[in-house]
Amino acid sequence: MLPFYLLNWGLMIQNKLSSRVRDLIKSAAAAAVLPVLFIYIMIAKPDYRVMNGLAHAVVPAARWAGGVITWPVRATGAAVRNIRELSTLRTENEELRVRLDAALANQNACDIAVLENQKLARELDIVRAAPHDVVVADVMHDNTAFHHSTFLINRGTAAGIAPGMAVVSTDNRLAGIVQDAGANFARVRALTDSDSNIAVRIVGSEVYGFLGGTGAVHPKMGLFSDPEFQAARGIKLVSSNISGVLPGGIPVGTMINDTDVDVLQPGRLSRVLVLKFDNKNEYK
Repeated sequence: MLPFYLLNWGLMIQNKLSSRVRDLIKSAAAAAVLPVLFIYIMIAKPDYRVMNGLAHAVVPAARWAGGVITWPVRATGAAVRNIRELSTLRTENEELRVRLDAALANQNACDIAVLENQKLARELDIVRAAPHDVVVADVMHDNTAFHHSTFLINRGTAAGIAPGMAVVSTDNRLAGIVQDAGANFARVRALTDSDSNIAVRIVGSEVYGFLGGTGAVHPKMGLFSDPEFQAARGIKLVSSNISGVLPGGIPVGTMINDTDVDVLQPGRLSRVLVLKFDNKNEYK
């Protein structure tokens, strides 16, 4: 059982609340009765002095009572308006999102078209500027496994491609050498292949060497023609025609230390150019 003082405290709070509720009900009833009394006096006993005196009390009370009575209606109306505005804002927001998504998609398509146009323009410039015949081909597949690195292109003997021809990227970097070819495809050995071994020259000098693939990401340099030459990071290499296998002057890569060379990776290729070059060190 609760202690007596807690019961007494609870009864006191209940009595205070009940008293406030009763006072509020009395005030609302009085405010509601005043307009009725005012109308009765106007009709039954039209004493204008009394009416004028009552007006100062009746009109504010009637306004207050009307405000209290109509408050739920006004609150409901405001809530309905807010809901309508919120629904309208959500609808407009969804429409704006759809328009924004469409605009972003169009911008993306335009960006892709611009990049593709620039790429095609570069490829066309390379074909026009080349002093020899070239064949433009797309890379279909690359295969890197067991120390071998090759990729297939969608042009072959029907386009005049033969084993031994050099393959370069659209920015004129050496990508590999045609290993074998069918009617409508050819397999290219990349510079990273373990069977790749090409003659190169140090840019700005007459120092030659051989770049050999190891199956790893970076092939290695060795057998420099000048035994006193010190290889270092940043040295650029181009192809050499001393072996009669490749045309000279094609950019090959850049040394990243005294042995390893950064070259073009097959996985980064999408379109290449095949140089029609024969073993006589001549362009067709």
